Amino acid sequence: MKARIQPGQQNSRAQMMEKIQKMQSDMEAARADVEAREFTASSGGGAVEVCVTGSHEVKSINVKPEVMDPEEPEMLEDMLIAALNEAIRKANDTMDAELEKISGGMEMPSIPGLM
Repeated sequence: MKARIQPGQQNSRAQMMEKIQKMQSDMEAARADVEAREFTASSGGGAVEVCVTGSHEVKSINVKPEVMDPEEPEMLEDMLIAALNEAIRKANDTMDAELEKISGGMEMPSIPGLM
C-alpha cells in the first residue's frame, strides 16, 4: 500500500525543508560569528584579566605584578581559574543566546548533518 500525498502537502514539505536549511545556515553563521568574538573577564578586583575567543581559545592573560606573591601562588591560581571560567561562561551564554534567537527556543533534534 502506497501513501498518497495530498495536493499541497508536497509543497508544504518542500517549504519546511527550505526553512530547516535556512535555519541550519543561519545557525552555522551565528556559531562562526560567536567563535570569532573575544570575551574578557577579570577577578581579584581587576588584578587578573583574561580574554578568550568564543571557541574557548585563550588569547591573553594579564596579571598585575602586585598579586604575584611567591608565598601564595594558590591565590593567583584561584584568580586565574575564576577569570577563565567567567570568560568561558560569557562565551557560552552568548552562543546560547545567539542560537536561541535563530531557533526561537525550539529544541533542535539531533539530525545527522544538521549541526
